[in-house]
Amino acid sequence: MTNTRREFIQSSAALAAGMMGGAATTLAAEPAKGSQNVTPKVQETQSAAPSAQIQVPRIKFGNVEISRMVLGHNQFCGFSHFSTNLSKDMTAWYTQDEVCAVMHRANSFGINAYNYSQNGSEPDSAQRAADDWARFVAEGGKMYVIAGDANLDPAGTLSLVQTVKPLALQRHGMLVDKAFHEGKMDTAVREWCKRARDLGVMAGVGTHNPKVIEFVEEKGWDVDFYSGCVYQITRTEAEWRQVLNGELMEMSGETYVQSDPARMYKAIRQTAKPCFAFKILAAGRIADNAVEQAFRTAFSSIKPIDAIYIGMYPRHKDEMRENVEIVNRILTGA
Repeated sequence: MTNTRREFIQSSAALAAGMMGGAATTLAAEPAKGSQNVTPKVQETQSAAPSAQIQVPRIKFGNVEISRMVLGHNQFCGFSHFSTNLSKDMTAWYTQDEVCAVMHRANSFGINAYNYSQNGSEPDSAQRAADDWARFVAEGGKMYVIAGDANLDPAGTLSLVQTVKPLALQRHGMLVDKAFHEGKMDTAVREWCKRARDLGVMAGVGTHNPKVIEFVEEKGWDVDFYSGCVYQITRTEAEWRQVLNGELMEMSGETYVQSDPARMYKAIRQTAKPCFAFKILAAGRIADNAVEQAFRTAFSSIKPIDAIYIGMYPRHKDEMRENVEIVNRILTGA
């Protein structure tokens, strides 16, 4: 096993041809019916049922209580934020069996909130997301949904609300940051939030730029929450050149600068509204021996009413249990 998640991610692509199968787990971590080609490693790491004593603590959000670690969606729909090959591997591995198994297992650890999105790396991502959610619910799964609107038009957003029945909607961070750069926040973001409220859900603003949160706060807009990526990956080319002393990285949209998190955490602390911090592990780039510290930094840097989004890819090791144990240890002092 390599000592950084980045090295692990790079090596996983080379294993793809022989390891496309995976173990599907149910609420009790048993293989789901119909699951085949179980790889020995996955079977080993997910064979034990989670302890009922290990639970993710909760906070009040709106009129309900949700877990302070919210299950992310990117990996389900093949968004690795690393490489095309890894994204395709995620898409192939995350069959409906696997998606529902991970969601049920999250439930068993007390994770009762899900950052749902119909945006994905494949043409059928939206339908896959809807079908996966429908099956999870039909099997008795229960999660509060905080849904990203991605590229949905008003009719698409209405359909999402009617079918998925989210607790909250957030304007997608990429769209918000684009509107911020173009000076179109009123029409592209504020009006959208008003329409979301009219649909009877909580309305939030997603972003990768701490200045967006500062902007909305200064304007006093009527929003319920923010979701902030702790790495500012949506900088313009000119902004990247300024940060990188005139240079540009390959795949500049996936550049993770170590000094970024402190700026987003500061913006999160300065608003009284609840916030969700995401990409706290730099999309898998944090070294394995620094993962717990990244969680500790996140929870010590956000408010007690805030939470985090975490996506998982437990194909090669039990990320679910590892993350839950870390969060439980940090928040309970166990």
